Amino acid sequence: MVLLITALEIILVVLAGVLVIIYNTLVSLRNNVSKAWANIDVLLEKRHDLIGRLVETVKGYMNYERSLLVQITAMRTSWSNVQQDRDPQNKMKASNQITAALKTVIANRENYPDLKTDNTFIELMQALTEIEDQIADRREFYNDTVNIYNTKIKVIPYNLLSGALHYAPLQYFSAPDQDRKQVDVDLGR
Repeated sequence: MVLLITALEIILVVLAGVLVIIYNTLVSLRNNVSKAWANIDVLLEKRHDLIGRLVETVKGYMNYERSLLVQITAMRTSWSNVQQDRDPQNKMKASNQITAALKTVIANRENYPDLKTDNTFIELMQALTEIEDQIADRREFYNDTVNIYNTKIKVIPYNLLSGALHYAPLQYFSAPDQDRKQVDVDLGR
């Protein structure tokens, strides 16, 4: 009888230990996803600040043509609208819109020869390019972290506890549809 009670106690202790390990793993994975998103959020904030400086630089060169300035201002406004939003999906959508608008700004700068040679503008564009590259790197890390998390909450034994704790799969930070289109290159033939 004593041996049976001891065996049950050992089983309960082992089961409790397994549950604690599963719980701690799920919490750790969720925190890793949050940390990965926070790293992206910092870069998005830096990009937002640079866009403000870009607006001021471009204003000086645009006495008659306002389309580029309107595009840049729209980027700042779209970010300002979701800046306080705690939902990463809304920020991801706004970020994708800003990325698309930045590509247009970069393409349109060719129409402004004086702007293209302005040192402040050149430095801002280089800084924006660096931040865009960093965002792409962080996006990849975020998606890897989300993949690990999504996989873990669906496999045994983690799925037994993840459902009860409402650990739902998370969405990836995907590229906007326009980034997936084939680029036509004119080689002057």
